[in-house]
Amino acid sequence: MRGEDPFDDRAGGAPGAPPAAAGGGLLRQPKAVWATAGASVVAFMGIGLVDPILPSIAEGLAATPSQVSLLFTSYFLITAVAMLLTGWISSRIGGRGTLLAGLALVVVFAGLSGTSSSVAELVGFRAGWGLGNALFVSTALAVIVGAAAGGSAAAILLYESALGLGMACGPLLGALLGDASWRYPFFGTAALMAIGFLCITAFLKEQPRPARGTGLLDPIRALGHGGLASAAAAAFFYNYAFFTVLAFTPFVLNMTPYRSGAVFFAWGVLLALFSVLIAPRLQKRFGSLKVLGGSLLLLAADLLVIGYGNHAAAVAGTIVSGAFIGLNNTVFTELALGVSDAPRPVASAGYNFVRWFAAAAAPFLAPKIEEWTDVHVPFVVAAVAAVVGAAIVRARRGSLTHEAEEPRTAHATQDSVPVFADRA
Repeated sequence: MRGEDPFDDRAGGAPGAPPAAAGGGLLRQPKAVWATAGASVVAFMGIGLVDPILPSIAEGLAATPSQVSLLFTSYFLITAVAMLLTGWISSRIGGRGTLLAGLALVVVFAGLSGTSSSVAELVGFRAGWGLGNALFVSTALAVIVGAAAGGSAAAILLYESALGLGMACGPLLGALLGDASWRYPFFGTAALMAIGFLCITAFLKEQPRPARGTGLLDPIRALGHGGLASAAAAAFFYNYAFFTVLAFTPFVLNMTPYRSGAVFFAWGVLLALFSVLIAPRLQKRFGSLKVLGGSLLLLAADLLVIGYGNHAAAVAGTIVSGAFIGLNNTVFTELALGVSDAPRPVASAGYNFVRWFAAAAAPFLAPKIEEWTDVHVPFVVAAVAAVVGAAIVRARRGSLTHEAEEPRTAHATQDSVPVFADRA
C-alpha cells in the first residue's frame, strides 16, 4: 500500500478501479463469499422492508408517524452500540460463529416482529433485530474483504452490490407481502434469513481464533486516527440525510404499499447501479474525494426538491436520490477500510459506531421537526446535514488522503479474515 495514495485525486489508481485490474474477476468467487453475500442481501432487505408498509403499520397498530419511526431508531441505535461488541465477539468465537449468531437473532426477532400487538412491542423486537444485524453485517464485510478473489476493490463492489440489491428488493418484498398484511414482510424476512443461516453453515468453514483478541475499546481508539475520524464524521451527517429519505419520505408520499414499493424499488436499483457500476468510473476519472463532495452537494439539492416540489417532483426526487446515495456508500466504505492503519474489522466497527447514530436520529427527529414546524423543514435540515458532510470532506482532505503506514498485506494478517472462507 506504500507509494501512490489511493485516495489522492491526482493518483492514477483511485479506489474503485475495476476489480479485474487487481487480478481477479468479480464473478469468480469462492462459494463462501457467495453464501455470505447472499445472506447480506437479505440483511440489507430488512432495512428498507418496512418503507412501503409504514403507513399500514401506523394504521394497524393505531400509532402516529413519530411512533412508527422508532422502528428505525431502535434498530439503528442498537446497531450502533453493538458495533463496539462485534470485533470483541468475533475474535473470541470466530467469524463463522459470529455470522451464525447474528443470523439466528435476526430470524428470531424478525419473526417476533410479525406477532407484535403494539408499536412498543414492535420497536423492542426491531431492537433485537438490530443487534443480530450488527453482528452479521460487520463480520460479513470482513469475510468478503478477506476472502474475495480480486482484492479489496472486488470485495467492496461485492459488498455494495449486496447492499444495493437488498435495498432495492426490500421495499418490493415489503410491498408484495405487506399488501395482504403488514405482518407478512417480517415473517418473509425471517424465512429468508433462515435460508441464509443454512447456506453459511454449509459453505463457510470454521477458522482458528486470531492470535490477539480485539478489545471492546479498540474501535474507539481507532477513531483517534485523523483520517478515520474525518470519514466517520462526514458519514454521520450523510447518514442523517440518507435516512431522512428512507424513513420519512414514505409518510410524505402517502402512497399505497404497491406504489411506495415501486418507488423505493426504483430508488434501490439506482443505488445499486451507481454504487457498483458508476462510482468506480467516476472515481477513476475525478478522484474519490471530488466524487464524494460533489455527490453530497447534489444530494442536498435533491432533498430540497423532495421537500418543496409537488407530489410528482417528490417521487422523482426520491428515486434520483438513490444515485447519489449509491455513490456516497461506495466511497465512504472504501475510505473507512483504507484510510487508517487499523485492522479492517476494527476500523469498520469504529466508523459504523459513529455513523449509525445518525441513522437512529433521523427517523426520530424528522417527524418531530415536522410536528414543530411543517413538512418542508425536515428536508431542509437533511440538506444542511449533507452540505456539512461535504464541508468536512473538503476541510479534512489532508487527513482523508493520508496513506496508512502499514502495507496492505499487513491488513490481511491483522484482520484474521482470509481464513474465514473456504477458497476451494
